Amino acid sequence: MIGSFTSAVGGRISQFTQNLGGAWLLFLQVLRDLGTRPVYPRLVIEQIYQIGVRSTGLVLITAAFTGMVMALQFGLSLEKFGGKLYVPKIVSLSIIREIGPVFCSLMLAARVGAGIASEIASMVVTQQIDAIRVLGTSPIKRIVIPRILACIIALPMLCVLGNLVGVLGALVVGVAELGLDPFFFYQKVVSTITLVDLLTGVGKTFFFALSISLTACYFGLNVKGGTQGVGLTTTMAVVVSSMSVLISDFFLTKLFFVLFEKG
Repeated sequence: MIGSFTSAVGGRISQFTQNLGGAWLLFLQVLRDLGTRPVYPRLVIEQIYQIGVRSTGLVLITAAFTGMVMALQFGLSLEKFGGKLYVPKIVSLSIIREIGPVFCSLMLAARVGAGIASEIASMVVTQQIDAIRVLGTSPIKRIVIPRILACIIALPMLCVLGNLVGVLGALVVGVAELGLDPFFFYQKVVSTITLVDLLTGVGKTFFFALSISLTACYFGLNVKGGTQGVGLTTTMAVVVSSMSVLISDFFLTKLFFVLFEKG
């Protein structure tokens, strides 16, 4: 029993190391091909629409109700100690620096990560990727790079919109449920949020976008098991990209704290 457990753990570690090395090699290949011709701006614009515009509703609904729930929870909890007036500061700072970027990225990992992985995996299974290579075109430049660039462009914009809607949702609850004055709420938000807070929150999304898109493309290109492997590949892409967002958030928070707060 111990031997089978050790073998299973060793297999997981080996698979993780292999996936990490494969994703790194794919990233290096993307960097190498990024500055070479031909370029496909039309494909990038099309992916911005697919990734960014079509994800707007999901992100905004998530951000709005997240802000509303946070305002309600903090308001009802702090009201017992006479700290209800601190709700605008706490909620707005939490949304701008952490909750907004992370939740937007997780929603994008679930929707876009699954879409990219399943689409590319289906192309591999049906040999469309091989056909692209036969025609003398690089699948990295035509398939991978447009999706990575589109994700890096779209996610920060979605994060900014999500932050705004999240704070507005908190404002609605603060006025309707907690009895706070809307002008007071606005003043506290404006006086609390600084440029460093905005840059810290939005800056994380560039790394999150790269992690989500690169992970989805890697798993899609390395699908195994034919059509049955497409579903497993999609699940792995969503799980790994979501975990990478949460794990990298800790290190990015620490990095930005050292750069901006201590610097």
